[in-house]
Amino acid sequence: MMSANFWASGTQCVAKCDHTKPKAPEELCFRKGDILTIVEPCETKGQYKAKHNTTGAEGLLFTAAVREREAIRVDPKLSLMPWFHGKISGPDAVQQLQPPENGLFLIRESIRHPGDYVLCVSFDNEVIHYRVIYKDCQLTIDEATCFYNLIELIEYYMKTQGAICTRLVKPKPKQGTKSAEDELAKAGWLLNMQHLSLGDKIGEGEFGAVLQGEYIGQKVAVKNIRCDVTAQAFLAETAAMTKVQHKNLVRLLGVILHNGLYIVMEFMSKGSLVNFLRTRGRSVIHTGQLLQFSLNVSDGMDYLESKKLVHRDLAARNILISKDNVAKISDFGLAKVDLKCKDLTRIPIKWTAPEALKHNKFSTKSDVWSFGVLLWEIFSYGRAPYPKLSLKEVCEKIEKGYRMEAPEHCPPSICILMNSCWEMDPGKRPSFKKLREKLEKELKAQQEG
Repeated sequence: MMSANFWASGTQCVAKCDHTKPKAPEELCFRKGDILTIVEPCETKGQYKAKHNTTGAEGLLFTAAVREREAIRVDPKLSLMPWFHGKISGPDAVQQLQPPENGLFLIRESIRHPGDYVLCVSFDNEVIHYRVIYKDCQLTIDEATCFYNLIELIEYYMKTQGAICTRLVKPKPKQGTKSAEDELAKAGWLLNMQHLSLGDKIGEGEFGAVLQGEYIGQKVAVKNIRCDVTAQAFLAETAAMTKVQHKNLVRLLGVILHNGLYIVMEFMSKGSLVNFLRTRGRSVIHTGQLLQFSLNVSDGMDYLESKKLVHRDLAARNILISKDNVAKISDFGLAKVDLKCKDLTRIPIKWTAPEALKHNKFSTKSDVWSFGVLLWEIFSYGRAPYPKLSLKEVCEKIEKGYRMEAPEHCPPSICILMNSCWEMDPGKRPSFKKLREKLEKELKAQQEG
């Protein structure tokens, strides 16, 4: 936890009390539970200029009136769809919706029509069952209004009655689940869709587009995951992101639950490291800058190692560059690959350690292997690793002891560092702390030379 006297610009906090009658006109008005964003520290100790996340108003506040947002506990009971009860029968659904209450509802899987769902709604002392048809990759009750996922369907019928007997009012949670929306709001991570404006697509991930946007005047990057099953899977990973804060990690700003999941992150204006290197090249970027990028990444990974967090997909494409040329790690906690999948094109073979490929053993040491490949990418100015080799050849050759040759003009000390990351025995690979220390010395020597 950061000291309240050292909150960085952009830190979001939660009001601990009402402050609706300021003593001075420059003080910010807010109510208990409101989310506020630190703009900058003031000369007076413990006082900050801040922005209200709902009204957009700016003013002064004292740290005694606010608290940092709480980390979300990674809990398998946390659900984006607490109203989803899975495969239960119609009579069981009726039993769950007792005592009767107009607008009380749940969703269950259809037993009679596998692949479809049933919306069960309590109305006028009875439970009405609406079949939700899955057709052409969309969901519909009346074939007039279609939805991409169940979350979107529920949100729609909570706003309008549409084709059903009554507007949905109150979800009946499945026993043992916790509402993700409630938990995110309580901890201060739930943002408001009304204050988000979306712009151009700036990236494409395996699970959805990454868009540029603006949230109450602040430029942001937004990862949109619309598939409800995938969004639920990403929820635990997003919860992990609330636990970490470091200058070399892309910062999570918050989460929006609207027709799926929107993960709102700080905007990195110079894009991915791999594109940054490829579009500038050797004539623009000197060795000192390459070393600085390498040090930035090792610093961030050293922090993740200290938190016992494993990245799983460390590569130049997942490192982003800020307007100040600082390299920051993205998708830590979000990157997970199903290694049981037989489609090798979906697994980052060229960056993945042998033990992770063969035995699904991901660890900090497998991240170190990936870091070695990342160093090769950096000092080759963004070339694809293992040039001219197929994925199958890469796997076979590595098992036989093959390692990539150093890129042209790569400092010998960096070549040694790369190869230390590629030890077949994970226990012989260096820690990120050691890698960081060596890169610090290398950068200092380069600057003094």
